[in-house]
Amino acid sequence: MSIKTREPARDRIMRSATALFYAHGVRGVGIDRIIADSGVAKATLYAHFKSKDDLVLAFLRDADEKWRAMLRDAAAAAGDDPREQLVGLFDAVEAASDDQGRYRGCAFINTAGESLPGTPVHEATVAHKRAVRAWVRELAAGAGAADPALLARQLTVLLDGVMSAAAVESVPDIVPASREAARAIVDRCL
Repeated sequence: MSIKTREPARDRIMRSATALFYAHGVRGVGIDRIIADSGVAKATLYAHFKSKDDLVLAFLRDADEKWRAMLRDAAAAAGDDPREQLVGLFDAVEAASDDQGRYRGCAFINTAGESLPGTPVHEATVAHKRAVRAWVRELAAGAGAADPALLARQLTVLLDGVMSAAAVESVPDIVPASREAARAIVDRCL
């Protein structure tokens, strides 16, 4: 690979950090391991990220964009009816799994468990969960829920549970069960 076509250093750092953070957690991976895996110099890493927390925050920003796009895509694939979209969003877990149906869990739940409340990293996990819940609340309101905030809370709690379960059980078993549970909640609330 020539220098011109080589992947930019920041992209290599992010690719390595993302893979390592998903596999081992943010606390289980040190900067030296990311440097070795990405093939960059320590000075290069610190030129792009002032600290490990800055790198973790960049990882969470990327994960936020990807996960929310997956949720929107899964909901849209369920059709135009917001009621169906509320159930369809659970298909995002299947879309996030690998070719063997394995899922490493939610980056935000995993990272929240490894970070101290009140820190910028923990606050980023909280902000993500709030943003997802706000979006689900909009879908619930569009579906005609009497209490869209409650329906959104119920569905996002279920979604978080599904992501946790999918990290230890078969995604093909978990996702259909989650859709069935979501359907029951949606039908009861609408």
